[in-house]
Amino acid sequence: MSTPTPQAALPPFGPTLIATLPNSGPPAGNNTVTLLGLGLAGATSVLFGGATATIVGQDPLGLTVTVVAPAHAAGTVQVTVTTGSGTSNPVSYTYVAPLPPAAATITPNSGPVAGGTSFVIAGSNLQNATVTIGGNAATVLGTDPTGTVLLGVTPAGPAAGGNVPVVVTTSAGTASVPGGFTYLAPAPTITGTVTPATASAGATFTVVGTNLAGATVLFGAAPATGVVVSGTVLTGIVPPGTVGSTVQVTVQTAGGSAGAGTFTYV
Repeated sequence: MSTPTPQAALPPFGPTLIATLPNSGPPAGNNTVTLLGLGLAGATSVLFGGATATIVGQDPLGLTVTVVAPAHAAGTVQVTVTTGSGTSNPVSYTYVAPLPPAAATITPNSGPVAGGTSFVIAGSNLQNATVTIGGNAATVLGTDPTGTVLLGVTPAGPAAGGNVPVVVTTSAGTASVPGGFTYLAPAPTITGTVTPATASAGATFTVVGTNLAGATVLFGAAPATGVVVSGTVLTGIVPPGTVGSTVQVTVQTAGGSAGAGTFTYV
């Protein structure tokens, strides 16, 4: 009776890749990707276009491997899995460059100079954005999943108020909101009357009050010159006027106006 010829042992089943889920992601990587295939058990290495991914999970049956994608330049790369049985066939994965943000509106588009106004910016690609209003960082509360709505709170603005730019920034670029944001200055308040109340043109006068930033002063219809505001004190030069006449003194700012008593020219 003849002895059967022994056969050589079959090589182990090599890994086979079928797909990646998802099959695209950001250039920054750090997103989770599941590799589907056969014979993937015991994976020792996963490469995305030559960059090594971090293996975070494996199916004992060898049907899936879960990885964290590495960073890579935008474009399509080949993904392979290596096990003790060899290296798989490649499958494609695309790194997609993020689109720059677009900002169409901010609502409301005005608020007090003290800040603290809740706002909504409508646009697109607003995920992970930062916002500056007048060059100052706003507090970003978050965006909706589609990146079309951003919620935030305004920072404090210039004491005199006024319109300032609103800029949205992401890793893909910047966008300015048309029309910007207008800070509304509070109306001035006067805690005393103009001093002196009687003098000649060219004299120095003083007015004490609050919210005086950016103020102008009228003596009747004539504007005072050399107006300087330091905290709660406003000083300036009395404009020309008719000797013997008494005029109303008015302090005006972007937030409104307030009377500061009367002045008599001598």
